[in-house]
Amino acid sequence: MRTAWLEAAMIALTSVGAALVGLLLTWIAVGRGPRRKLTPAAREDVEEVALLFDDEALVDATPPARRLLETMPVGVTDWARFTAFAAPRFPEFQSRIARLSEFARLEMTETATRGDKRRLRLTAENLRGLARITLIDPEGEGQGQRVDNLSLRAMEDELEMMRATLDRSPVLIWRIEKNGELTWANRAYLLRAGAFDADEEGFGWPLPKLFTLPPDAFSGGGPHRLELTSPAPGASDVATWFDCHSVVLEGGTLHFALPAEAAVRAEQALRDFVQTLTKTFADLPTGLAIFDRDRQLRLFNPALSDLLQLGPEFLATRPTLYAFLDRLRETKMVPEPKDYRSWRQEMTELERAAASGFHAETWNLPGGQTYRVTGRPHPDGAVAFLFEDISSEASLTRQFRGEIEMSQEILDRIGDAIAVFRPSGELAISNAAYGALWGVDPEATLGRVTLLDAVKQWQACAEPSAFWSWLQNLAREIGARENLTEEITLLDGRRVTCRLETLSGGAFLLRFAVAETSDTPPPRKAEAIIAQ
Repeated sequence: MRTAWLEAAMIALTSVGAALVGLLLTWIAVGRGPRRKLTPAAREDVEEVALLFDDEALVDATPPARRLLETMPVGVTDWARFTAFAAPRFPEFQSRIARLSEFARLEMTETATRGDKRRLRLTAENLRGLARITLIDPEGEGQGQRVDNLSLRAMEDELEMMRATLDRSPVLIWRIEKNGELTWANRAYLLRAGAFDADEEGFGWPLPKLFTLPPDAFSGGGPHRLELTSPAPGASDVATWFDCHSVVLEGGTLHFALPAEAAVRAEQALRDFVQTLTKTFADLPTGLAIFDRDRQLRLFNPALSDLLQLGPEFLATRPTLYAFLDRLRETKMVPEPKDYRSWRQEMTELERAAASGFHAETWNLPGGQTYRVTGRPHPDGAVAFLFEDISSEASLTRQFRGEIEMSQEILDRIGDAIAVFRPSGELAISNAAYGALWGVDPEATLGRVTLLDAVKQWQACAEPSAFWSWLQNLAREIGARENLTEEITLLDGRRVTCRLETLSGGAFLLRFAVAETSDTPPPRKAEAIIAQ
C-alpha cells in the first residue's frame, strides 16, 4: 500500500516537472525568435479647403472653407467675401478668375511677403459652368496639425479687438498693393466710398478708390493735402479735405486720411484776413514797416515807398532795420544829425523804445516835411513802425498858434481889463490889464478858474456891492446871459465900470474900465506923435 502511494507521487512529480520544462523551452523559443513590427493606426486625412461657386453664389463648401468665409468681413455675396481674402494674396486674381471660362484649370501662387517661404496655392477648375476653387497650404498639406485651444482663443480675441478698433476709427484707412490694387479698407473708408449696400450688411468688390495719390505717397512721402468730393449716395457734393499719411509696407503701402476740413477753413479764413489787411494797408496813406524779432523787414505797404522815397526793389530784399535807417539817412529822409555816432545812438534808442512799448516822435526833415514816427511792439519780439506825413497838420497848427498868439497880443494892447468865460463858467482867456487890475496871473494858476473863483478875487479887491451877488447867481445859471453895466469902487478908491456882454455859443465877456483921474496923462494924439 505504501509502495503504491509512493509510485503515484513519483508519477505526479514527473508530470509537473515535464510541464515546467516545456514552458521554459517555449519561453526561450519565443524570446529568441524575430519580433513582430507594430502597424500604426491610419491617421485621419486633413480635409481640404474647397469651394464651389455658380457665378457669385456659393453652391457648396467644405467645413474648413466655410470657417474661412466666416472669418472674413461681411460682404454683399459669398464671392465678395472670398475675393476679399484672395485678392490681396494672389496677384491679378480678379482679372484671371474672370477668364476661367476660357480655360479648364488655373493655378495661382500667393505673393511672397515678409520673407515667408510658405505660400498658398490656389487652383480653380471649370466644372460645366461651375467654378471649383481649392486652397492648398504646402506646409500643412496631408499633415494633421493640432492647435492649442487657448492659443487659438487668444488669437481670435486679439483679431476681434483689432477689427473693432479699426472699424470704429474715424480715420479713413486703406491698403494698396504694389500692383496698385486696393485690397483692404476700414469701415470709415467704406462708408465714405459708399461701398456698403442699402442695408449696410455687406460691400461689393472691387473697392472704390476715393483718392488720387501723388507718386511719392507710395514711397512714404507726405503728408499730402488732398481734396475729395464725396460720391456716397445721398451725400452732397461738398469738397472735403484730408491730410493723407502713407506708410511703406513689404508688398504695398498703408494710407491714413485724417480730416482736415477745419484746418482748411482756418487757413482760408487766415488768407482772407491777410488779403483784407493787405488791401487795407495798400489804401492807407500811412507808411507801415514791420520788422521781425531779428529786425528784418517782413511787411510793408506802398505808402511806405512813396513817403520815404524808397524803391520797392530795395524793400523787397527785406533789409534789416539798421540798413533801412541807413538808406533813409542817405536819402535825407531823417532829421539831420550832428554826427553819425549820435544819429546811430538816436536810432538805437528809437528801436528800444518801440520794442518796449508805444513810442512816438516827430521828424522835421530837411526838405520841410514833418513826419510822425510811431513804434509799437508786436508778438514774438517783432516791432512795427508807422510813418505819417503831418506836414499840413503841423503847418495848420503853427498857423493857429500864430493867430492865437497874435490875438493874445492884441488883447494885451487893450487898456481895459478883459476876461472871457466859457458857457460852463470857466475862464477861457484874459489880457495883461486884467492881471494887473486884479493882481492875478491866470496862466500860473493850477487847475481851472471859474466865475465863482474870479468873483471871490474881485470882492477881495473892491468895496461891497450887490453886483457881486448878481454875478454869483449868474454863474449858476445855464443859457444866455443878459448884458449888464455896473460901476464899482476898488479899495484904493478907483472907480471901475463893469460891462457884461454875451458872446455867441453862450460864452460871455466881462470888461473892466478904470475911470480916468486928473493924474492920468491924456492920450497922445496921432498928430503929436507924427510931429515928433
